Amino acid sequence: MRMYDLIMKKRNGEELSKEEMHWMIQNYVKGEIPDYQMSAFLMAVYFRGMTEAETLTMTLEVAHSGDMVDLSGIEGIKVDKHSTGGVGDKTTLIVAPIVAACGVKVAKMSGRGLGHTGGTVDKLESIPNMRMKIEREEFFSIVNRIGLSVVGQSGNLAPADKKLYALRDVTATVDSIPLIAVSIMSKKLAAGSDCILLDVKTGSGAFMKTLEDSVALAKEMVSIGEQAGKRTVALITDMDLPLGQNIGNSLEVIEAVQTLRGEGPSDLTELCLCLSADMLYLAGKGSPESCRTLAEQSIESGEALRRLAAMVEAQGGDASVIWNPEKFAKAAYQREVLAPREGFVTKMNSEGIGIAACLLGAGRETVDGTIDYRAGMVLKKKTGDYVREGEVLAVLYASHPELFASAEKKYLDSVAIEEKKAKELPLIYARVTKEGTLFY
Repeated sequence: MRMYDLIMKKRNGEELSKEEMHWMIQNYVKGEIPDYQMSAFLMAVYFRGMTEAETLTMTLEVAHSGDMVDLSGIEGIKVDKHSTGGVGDKTTLIVAPIVAACGVKVAKMSGRGLGHTGGTVDKLESIPNMRMKIEREEFFSIVNRIGLSVVGQSGNLAPADKKLYALRDVTATVDSIPLIAVSIMSKKLAAGSDCILLDVKTGSGAFMKTLEDSVALAKEMVSIGEQAGKRTVALITDMDLPLGQNIGNSLEVIEAVQTLRGEGPSDLTELCLCLSADMLYLAGKGSPESCRTLAEQSIESGEALRRLAAMVEAQGGDASVIWNPEKFAKAAYQREVLAPREGFVTKMNSEGIGIAACLLGAGRETVDGTIDYRAGMVLKKKTGDYVREGEVLAVLYASHPELFASAEKKYLDSVAIEEKKAKELPLIYARVTKEGTLFY
């Protein structure tokens, strides 16, 4: 078998066999296929696409290129959630405790943030002494006792994906729907959960900017999950404006706690209840409607918040900040951003606002970059709100005052204020299952 022939086959729009895909991925991981040939293959996929069978086969091969996590040591059904990334997206910190409080296990491996989107590991590491690297036996023990544990990705999980993504990043092939599906689902399958809920973001702050592309990606991923024997559902959710009000690591943990107290922003609360309901539904806890009721009850009773505090304590973190979020270390400086004119907030470019938070120190631009856990912003006005000239739009937080000027400019450039109120956008656009797509 020759890589040259596989490149030509895909260039001509033909389908690769299971044997050919296996040979290609195995030999690429071994270093026997050079990057320039794999780059040519990825570009051929970008223009020619892949069949459903090819996408599934490639996903399974990438998943099996390294460790496959065996979660059989954890009792009961395990459910995982994946978000395609967004600004202010702290949903894992809320839905994992809710689902655990309802009797379903969440054994989750999460990543760090890069660029304008935050990472769950970074948010949790803003909790003093919180350990995100935990050995397998302790990880299993925590999940069995408490119902959940969220840790950093470890081990040799899907090494083929790491190599392929690095190559896609420098060859303009990142935004290929089948290749995105392979990348996400290979890691989810390798992580070992029984059920997978996908939160596919769409809009200015999302990777997929259009609803059409978001639905296409969701369909690909649901198909892969179901064919791999995992119950899988995807929700298409809005990222044309940030989720909730707090952006930045410790600020987002604080907002997660507020939400678990029943005091969170309406958009964040609603999305988390929907995500939790579908996770419970996938685990066999009832209909989506009855599962939503269970999720609501876990907040009302305080059990979901207790689960979060218990997980933090089990992983060495200072759980007192969960019960008393005002104990979080605060940024040394803050600045109010004032409305330059009167009118309605008609647009918020989420990506631009996420970049503004990064300029304050809340994000990293390189994998080995450092972040300031205290930095970020709190949004006082969002799309649809009326503001008067000079009224506070947002409050910025940073450890160095010289960071404010560029962040404030980026924020203001990302917000539009006009005379007429803009049309309200839905929070959830669609639900994708193996049966089809339901648009709301």
